[in-house]
Amino acid sequence: MGNLKNIVPDENFNWDSYERGDALSLDKSVEELTKTYDDTLSTVKDKEVVEGTITSMNKREVVVNIGYKSDGVVPLSEFRYNPELKVGDKVEVYIENQEDKKGQLILSYKKARAARSWDRVNEALEKDEIIKGYVKCRTKGGMIVDVFGIEAFLPGSQIDVKPIRDYDIFVDKTMEFKIVKINNDFKNVVVSHKVLIEEELEQQKKEIISHLEKGQVLEGIVKNITSYGVFVDLGGVDGLIHITDLSWGRVTHPEEIVKLDEKVNVVILDFDDEKKRIALGLKQLTPHPWDGLDPDLKVGDIVKGKVVVMADYGAFVEIAPGVEGLIHVSEMSWTQHLRSAQEFMKVGDEVEALILTLDRDERKMSLGIKQLKPDPWENIEERFPIGSVHQARVCNFTNFGVFVEIEEGVDGLIHISDLSWTKKIKHPSEFTAIGALIEVQVLDIDKENRRLSLGHKQLEENPWDVFETIFTVGSIHEGTIIELMDKGAVVSLPYGVEGFVTPKHLVKENGSPAKLDEKLPFKVIEFNKEARRIIVSHSRVFEDEQNAKREAEKSSSKSSRGSKKEKESEAVIPQMEKTTLGDIEELAALKEKMEGEKE
Repeated sequence: MGNLKNIVPDENFNWDSYERGDALSLDKSVEELTKTYDDTLSTVKDKEVVEGTITSMNKREVVVNIGYKSDGVVPLSEFRYNPELKVGDKVEVYIENQEDKKGQLILSYKKARAARSWDRVNEALEKDEIIKGYVKCRTKGGMIVDVFGIEAFLPGSQIDVKPIRDYDIFVDKTMEFKIVKINNDFKNVVVSHKVLIEEELEQQKKEIISHLEKGQVLEGIVKNITSYGVFVDLGGVDGLIHITDLSWGRVTHPEEIVKLDEKVNVVILDFDDEKKRIALGLKQLTPHPWDGLDPDLKVGDIVKGKVVVMADYGAFVEIAPGVEGLIHVSEMSWTQHLRSAQEFMKVGDEVEALILTLDRDERKMSLGIKQLKPDPWENIEERFPIGSVHQARVCNFTNFGVFVEIEEGVDGLIHISDLSWTKKIKHPSEFTAIGALIEVQVLDIDKENRRLSLGHKQLEENPWDVFETIFTVGSIHEGTIIELMDKGAVVSLPYGVEGFVTPKHLVKENGSPAKLDEKLPFKVIEFNKEARRIIVSHSRVFEDEQNAKREAEKSSSKSSRGSKKEKESEAVIPQMEKTTLGDIEELAALKEKMEGEKE
């Protein structure tokens, strides 16, 4: 006790007032103390938004001091959009109840945000401010994001600069956004995360573009694959590898060469002045296959390859990756007929061919497959001598004849005049059909032009030798009119022969013209064996009969008047002579008289 100091009571303390509870101190009244207390604490009202400071946090709650007599408690779940929350942070809270049954101050961060949300949203749009939002869930076409307590829409196209294949990975995440659109009437807010990435990429893009040069090799990531090419992300700048620049070989679809998100080295081939369109190449990073082609390969060598492209005019054959040769349709077969290359081969066929031309500078090669077979025209005279008979297939028609093929590469022409001895053929289609087989005889060989002259009628004896004895001029035959024309008619005569009759010879005895399909007698008035032409007449049949009848009548009348005429003639002749001499005498007298008058 000796160590304690002597404690002296305050002489001014009013113990009586203290006992009555009138005052808490000697120099201040209760009213004054209450006023001091009220001035020290914040004056708050229910349903009001105030600012507070976080004093402590646990797994369930956040304690916020708003300067009131007690601290308020806010559920931690209301701060889920802000995982970086820490003690000492200033936050706005909504006063739900100053004092519940337990005397606790009840605050809400969520309602504070909602109360201020539209002001904050409009302010963020106006200031182009970066804000934070909590991705709540997926929806049609995008995501729902909690921004200041408002449910905003994040379109799928605004999540990232590259296409999003899995939306679910963004759910329950807090991300930064910018507000891009507000519809106050419908309370709609649209946000974008992509614009933030684009702003960052734009800076990178400017940096990359400023250093771009043709021939520069860069690493990129395959961003998108289309049927015509591949888009590659060069680190904020996109370039296009056209399908023709993916490989030296033929490419049906870019997916054969690259895969999505694959890292590839590319070379810059070209770009526009603003460097917005960048053309890239992949195949250019490897040597051209033609440069690696066997230097000993030459014209006349036989190569093997695979048909990669077909056209009507020929087939492209790949004999090594990126090295192709063209087999023209004319080099596929010895035949002279124009055909489509598809008749000989198809894509994927393995073929053997002979090198016809080889240009290493132009990187072109022409091939042939018919050269691997013997030329059918080499010994044509031995295999198809003049006079030999063969079976041929009809290939084509012309107005003047029929083209046939005896065997592949050996063609011939049957002239229309060599089809039949008797029929008048206007067009070969009347006699045969394309694809039909016909027997022919070799008449002539044109080796230079690779064409045989052929005949069909020569397989039979010439019936005109016999016809010459049957259809003699003046002979009468029954015929049927099978065709009527302006210049005359064609008449079918016996033995399959046809004759021609002019209009004036078609007139019947009663004066009417003969009609089609009418059967009448016809008289031969001309027979030409060389031209195989018979001219006939129906009118001559009855005209000649009438003439013959008249002649017979005349001859009978002459015989009865013969003696009488002889006597009359004796008297007539002197009279004719007399008259003639008298005329001469009168003319002579007239002449003399005229000459006398003249003198």
